Amino acid sequence: MPDRVVQDFPLFPLGLVALPSEVVPLHIFEERYRTMIGECLEQEREFGIVWASGDGPRAIGCAVEVTEVLERMEDGRLNILTRGTRPFRVIEERHDRPYPAATVEFLEDAPEDPDPEPAGAAHEAYARLVEEATDRVLEGAELEALSAYDMAATVEFGLDAKQGLLDLRSENARLALVARLLRAAIKRLDFVERAQVRARSNGRVSFG
Repeated sequence: MPDRVVQDFPLFPLGLVALPSEVVPLHIFEERYRTMIGECLEQEREFGIVWASGDGPRAIGCAVEVTEVLERMEDGRLNILTRGTRPFRVIEERHDRPYPAATVEFLEDAPEDPDPEPAGAAHEAYARLVEEATDRVLEGAELEALSAYDMAATVEFGLDAKQGLLDLRSENARLALVARLLRAAIKRLDFVERAQVRARSNGRVSFG
């Protein structure tokens, strides 16, 4: 079992929110982050992505692991693929490393019984969105295996929505939020499709 509190955990403040299971491509060009990624690769360890919002770095972020080095450039820059693993909370920032770091606590969900209602709503909405966007039909067993993070990791939600998911310590609550976000995404997709049809006819969009 990994330690829940880890010191000197490398941090990468970015203008994005990563979620567990999400694949995040990164371009590493600053010297301090090249050093950080080099150490993580050598030690096979995670680093943390925290959203550097307008209000400053958020306290809760997501650890990621490097899954593939796509390109190493002659000047030291890197293109890498990472995958989100687990959420954490920053306890105390550290300023004695060549790159941003902190003492962090990895977070666990509160004990609860699974609620079939939000799970069913989220899975139903996700299946509909996937089918409308890609024509792929997801089977029941495949859907049931998907967590809230799994579904959210494949849809372009806003940063506030993704951070909201990361902040929740209840899978039931995350599923309920994902269901709402997915239904909103379906409405936007339906609107875009209707707008495209109207634009091909007379340029007018009906809101009826």
